Amino acid sequence: MDLRGAFDPPTPAIVLAEGEFGRTGGKTANGVVMHSELFDARVVVDSDRAGETAASVLDRPDVEPIPVVDTMTEALDRAPEAEALVIGVAPAGGALPEPWVADIREAMRAGCDVVSGLHVFLGDDAEWRELAEEAGVRLFDVRKPPGEDDLRVGDGSVDDADADVVLTMGTDCAVGKRTTTFECYRAAREAGLDAGWVATGQTGLMVGAHRGVVIDRVPADFTAGVVEDMVTAVAADHDIVFVEGQASLTHRAYSGVTLSLLHGAWPDAVILTDDPDRETRTHFEQWPVDGVERDREAIEHLSDATVAAISTWGDPDEAEAAYGLPAANVYHEDGPADLLAAVREAL
Repeated sequence: MDLRGAFDPPTPAIVLAEGEFGRTGGKTANGVVMHSELFDARVVVDSDRAGETAASVLDRPDVEPIPVVDTMTEALDRAPEAEALVIGVAPAGGALPEPWVADIREAMRAGCDVVSGLHVFLGDDAEWRELAEEAGVRLFDVRKPPGEDDLRVGDGSVDDADADVVLTMGTDCAVGKRTTTFECYRAAREAGLDAGWVATGQTGLMVGAHRGVVIDRVPADFTAGVVEDMVTAVAADHDIVFVEGQASLTHRAYSGVTLSLLHGAWPDAVILTDDPDRETRTHFEQWPVDGVERDREAIEHLSDATVAAISTWGDPDEAEAAYGLPAANVYHEDGPADLLAAVREAL
């Protein structure tokens, strides 16, 4: 999916993050507010944090102090120029919460396209399609997988891409792969490099990746081929391509998608993300985290890539001493630039 081709960035937007803004469950909303090159968030809807600002909720000085409000009506009053509603939370269980229905309808009638990360597809429902037509707006279901005509198995065609490919991988889920990918992409742009990036989750798509798909919705046999096509397309227009990884090669639940990403992107270099304080896997406490050395060994055994650097949540000096690799924390002022320097050295 290419949301960049559907919008004229920065598109003024309302972000729906009810009950989750600033929390893990609102990571899509958080990412759009912090990083989106596609949407200019003007107001956030979350009744739990109403009266605060995005900067205070996210505790990020580089985030604009946009208001957090209680209702969609107030959001539309605050941002009448909004052209899009970004649904930045995907509730557990996959269903569309009933209280959100009226909010989405109100935004559509006010002229907002809907960009949804929900597990249910609004565009597949006749009533939502009819309302969209009446209101003259569009529905984008970013989790919807590619159609059958766009699916193929990997064939190694990415080897012919005339660009450097950098894949961000991790020692577990939820260790900052998307954030690291975007921050390194942004650092590359600031350094004057012709960089593009590929997203593999809904947050990255909404942030404004040059190509993207929610990779866990792609049938397993075709995952590598879909990734190849996206990387090749972005490489045609850019000199260096950053690719968002998923999960971990040593994760028993999700390693299948991780390996497909590694083989589909077939990177020249890898940035390995790690939380040094994490002992067991997120949502799978029965399994320990294998750690940097095991994942590095697996990556370099299963591909031709070099692990160029570690993106750590902890102290970079400690990570460098422990693993003998350049390390940086992307939340530190020079962290993304330091990771980029390590990648360029490896390339």
